[in-house]
Amino acid sequence: MLTLNSYLTFDGNCEEAFKFYQSVFGGEFTFFSRFSDMPPDTGFSVSEEEKDKIMHVTLSINDKTMLFGSDTSQAFDKNFKSGNNFSLSINTTSREDADKKLNALAASGGKVIMPMSETFWNSYFGRCVDQYGINWMISYEMALKETEN
Repeated sequence: MLTLNSYLTFDGNCEEAFKFYQSVFGGEFTFFSRFSDMPPDTGFSVSEEEKDKIMHVTLSINDKTMLFGSDTSQAFDKNFKSGNNFSLSINTTSREDADKKLNALAASGGKVIMPMSETFWNSYFGRCVDQYGINWMISYEMALKETEN
């Protein structure tokens, strides 16, 4: 089933914000990692001052709604500005559907920011901005699909 969730990006206060959102909406943190948890062979490096920032957090509000978030890093987003700090995150049912969605969203004046590729968090993942300036994250969660089979 295709799901659509919001992904919020912060400039160093993601952990504080997500603890606040948990107090408002309830739910549980189902994933919580810092940039220091990133494997060394990813090709990205973060400064010592950024290592404790949040790389990814998932707040599962109910069985259909999740709120995703992270702190930005100069290694990943040099153009961070409050107001452009969200993306819509789509989880697809196949790699082919992920490719199709990313290409369709980036067509007609959009731009692929990160081509679809396998990631160290076991997802087939890519990012784009559509022709209207909306940020999109497209995923096919390989780990979830493998455990379902």
